[in-house]
Amino acid sequence: MAASVADTITDKTCVVQADTLVIAMCGDIMMGTTYPSVQLPANGGRDVFLDTKAITQSANLALGNLEGTLLEGGKSTKGSGPHSFSFRTPPAYVEWLVDAGYDYVSQANNHANDFGTEGILSTERTLDSAGIAFSGINGRRESAVMERDGVRYGICAFGHNRYTLKHRDLQTVERILDDLRAKCDIVIVSFHGGAEGRDKRHLPPGSESFLGEDRGALREFAHFCIDHGADIVFGHGPHVVRAMEVYKGKFVAYSLGNFCTPYGMSLTGISGYSPVAEVRILRQGGNFVDGQIHSFIQQKGVGPRRDATCAVAREIRTLSREDIPTSPLRISESGAMTLE
Repeated sequence: MAASVADTITDKTCVVQADTLVIAMCGDIMMGTTYPSVQLPANGGRDVFLDTKAITQSANLALGNLEGTLLEGGKSTKGSGPHSFSFRTPPAYVEWLVDAGYDYVSQANNHANDFGTEGILSTERTLDSAGIAFSGINGRRESAVMERDGVRYGICAFGHNRYTLKHRDLQTVERILDDLRAKCDIVIVSFHGGAEGRDKRHLPPGSESFLGEDRGALREFAHFCIDHGADIVFGHGPHVVRAMEVYKGKFVAYSLGNFCTPYGMSLTGISGYSPVAEVRILRQGGNFVDGQIHSFIQQKGVGPRRDATCAVAREIRTLSREDIPTSPLRISESGAMTLE
């Protein structure tokens, strides 16, 4: 799992100090699928995180969103329409999550139930056996609590589907946050929300809908979480990156987009932008100190590969300045994050 405190993080962007912690976050992870046909990367998937894993391995905590199931066999719960996709990744691929240092993955997304209860149970067993924490399915694990290097982390995840813990149910969100705040040093919230597509890169005010479904009022949700004890809030779901901000001293990423989705999703243009957000926060209190947006662009059938042009960081910089101009967060063209 994530390594213990080191002297520096990759590229010396977030220097680890005794009074700070480094958290690495990414968006949607679906390492390959065997449904409806076999679409798996070369070398059994061992290279999907080749360019990114040094960052997640070195962080005090590494998190992402597991978009789909870890399962052999089973029956898809989805229909056959143009917007119907089912993802089934071989359980053995959990080895690459472990190797890359992931401590936690969210299940609160629109693919966790692609193979019904069988798929959920298989995914849970596989993650448990690998020592990777998870949460987000309604009626199952509401949150995850883990200790790393003497710090107790509480993590919860919310989505928009009927089987997930919903970010629109603020009463439940508050209850879970209250519970985590009472017993943890650092509280992190993951969410799957927002409309989807390359034309949805901007963060709108108010609620969003997609295919007739309420996808949440995400600004209000993120601020609600921080007002009720969260130290970091990070999102995914629109399949593109969105703005970032610092609100009341806490870091928010509204969408980290697709991250490792070599098959089954469009990777054209900005849909292939795949950042790792690495943030340094205070060990006491969780306030944002600084950070780095590491730029990667996906290659079909391969995974995220380093973007030397920093196009991904520049996209997030532009969106953050345009959509949340009052935020004190400043992002350089190379992705360095600081406070005004």
